[in-house]
Amino acid sequence: MTVPETADSVLGEFLADPRNAALDLTTAVARCAEALGLQSAVVYQADLQQRQLAPLNDAVPTLPIDDSLAGWAYRTQSLRVVESELGGMTAWLPMVDGVERLGVLAVHAPALDPLSLRRGRTLAQLCAMMVTSKRAYKDTYVRSARTEPMRLPAEMLRAYLPPRTIGTTHAVSTAVMEPAYEIGGDAFDHALTDTTLHAGILDSMGHNLASGLTTVVSLAACRNARRTGADLSELVDSVDEALAEWLPDQFCTAIVCQLDLATGGLRWINCGHPPPLLIRDQRLVAGAMERDADPPLGLPATFVSTPRRVHEMNLEPGDRVLMYTDGVTEARTQHGDELGLDRFADYVIRATATGELPPETLRRLIHSVVDAQDNRLRDDATIVMFEWRPVDR
Repeated sequence: MTVPETADSVLGEFLADPRNAALDLTTAVARCAEALGLQSAVVYQADLQQRQLAPLNDAVPTLPIDDSLAGWAYRTQSLRVVESELGGMTAWLPMVDGVERLGVLAVHAPALDPLSLRRGRTLAQLCAMMVTSKRAYKDTYVRSARTEPMRLPAEMLRAYLPPRTIGTTHAVSTAVMEPAYEIGGDAFDHALTDTTLHAGILDSMGHNLASGLTTVVSLAACRNARRTGADLSELVDSVDEALAEWLPDQFCTAIVCQLDLATGGLRWINCGHPPPLLIRDQRLVAGAMERDADPPLGLPATFVSTPRRVHEMNLEPGDRVLMYTDGVTEARTQHGDELGLDRFADYVIRATATGELPPETLRRLIHSVVDAQDNRLRDDATIVMFEWRPVDR
């Protein structure tokens, strides 16, 4: 089927009409597809654990991420075109908001030429923006991404988490958390300014609602200080003061980092947490980020009155820094022994050597940890990984 060039202007008119902004996503996508001269289009959203792709159209079956063409497009963020079982062609297009993987878009047409594929990519980008803008208040999207009920502490914590993956041309930061529906005190945070990547990981004492409250207060205090331009030491002091005032019997371990996007200069404070790992040139640099840790957040006045120590080092292009909670390294493998630091780092190194995308590396790693324990983790397991990659690399 030959699509006239005027289809692009028809789409522009559709988007310019404010009445269309109130349409549900399925209806909006159908009308956009028609405007672009495509036969049909279906949006698939990745579930919370990134195991399956759930369609926003109830008449279409769910697809596995690890064993489907749609999943291949999601895992690799690449286009896949195949003959449709119903006749014609199907293009599986990754649905990405910046660097955050949201799902895939299936586009069907009697034939797919370069112009149709370009329009399909445009539609996929539009769908990604619509999902991102609406899922904060449309429970339809939230329900589609869940496969089981969520406990209250996890519901509270996840409401405060940033996207799993953020990035620019200079750096990318990505994270995963398990058990997805029962997380208690773990959390991650990352954010960008024009010059800096901010990243952190937290692990509160206990595994209940109080733990979740401790983490939420810590996240809020951290962001409040960061957004007023506080230095790293001032930021941590703000968290200490908030916990001392509002939750004096609670504490949490944490690492907070600031990465200079132009120079690769890394500054961090370790508040009683396992030290980060540095992977360089596809090998673990043993002890590269091991420093004496300061007391956990909320406890400095009890243990020491000196200021917290800010550690510094310079990253090299391509360096990957891994932060993790002890639920990761203490997790059991299929043989019954602990995963440990060496296996943990080796997995990431081998994935890096294959050119695998950072979010995909963590997705597969956390699945192997969870599956080895039959979905019964002894503790929360959270991983944050960021990579510095300057533009002139």
